[in-house]
Amino acid sequence: MKFGVTQAFACSYLSEKQEQLLVCMEEDSLLEQQYSTLIQVGFRRSGEQLYRPHCKKCNACESLRIMTASFQPSKSQKRILKRNTDIDIKIVEDERDDYYQLYERYISQKHADGSMYPPSYEQYRNFIHCNWQQPLYIEGRIDSQLVGVAVTDKVAGGLSALYSFFEPELSSRSLGTYFILQQIALCKDRDVPYLYLGYQIDQCSKMNYKNKFYPHQRYQNDKWTLYKQR
Repeated sequence: MKFGVTQAFACSYLSEKQEQLLVCMEEDSLLEQQYSTLIQVGFRRSGEQLYRPHCKKCNACESLRIMTASFQPSKSQKRILKRNTDIDIKIVEDERDDYYQLYERYISQKHADGSMYPPSYEQYRNFIHCNWQQPLYIEGRIDSQLVGVAVTDKVAGGLSALYSFFEPELSSRSLGTYFILQQIALCKDRDVPYLYLGYQIDQCSKMNYKNKFYPHQRYQNDKWTLYKQR
C-alpha cells in the first residue's frame, strides 16, 4: 500500500509538541477493503482519510480499544446509565436534518478553544462523511428532541467510534460517557469483540475519559497490550 507523511505541525493535544501523520494514499476502493486491517494497527478515519501519528520524538498517542464481551460498567457508569433512562436510543444509517445544528452548538460551546472551532457545515461534512464508508448514527432523543449523536463505523470485529456530540446544556448527564456505553451495548448486541475509541494520550486530561472503560487494550510497540481495572 502507498503511504505519505505530512509535514510537522503544532500538536492538537500537547501544546509543546509537533506532530506528523502517516496517511494512506490509496484509491477509495482499496481504502474500503483495508480499513479494518489498518484500524487494527492504530489507524483512524477522518472523512476520506486514514491516518495514524508518525512523530519522530513522541509516542504519546496510543490507539485504545474496549474488549466489549468482558466489559462491565463501573459504579459511576451505572449511575450515568440510570440518570439517562429517559433517553430514547435509535440506530440509523441515514443522517437526520437536525444533526448539524446540534454539532454546531456542541463545538461552539464545548470546544471553542480547539481546532474544530468555528464549526461550519462543510467542515462537519468533510469530517463525518466518506464516499467509501457509511457510518452508523446512534441518536438519543428526549420527547423527540435530539440530545446527542454518536457516529461510529462498522469494521471487521467491531465498531470504531468516530465522534460524539451532544446538547451542551445537558453536560451534567455525562453524555460523552453515556454514548460510549451505548456503542459498547451495540457491540454486544452484534457479538463483535472491540470498540475502537481512537487515541489515548495520558498527558492530555481531555483524552483521559477513554481509559475508564475496562478491560481495554492499547496499541504499543506494534502490539495490543491488555489493561485490566486496577
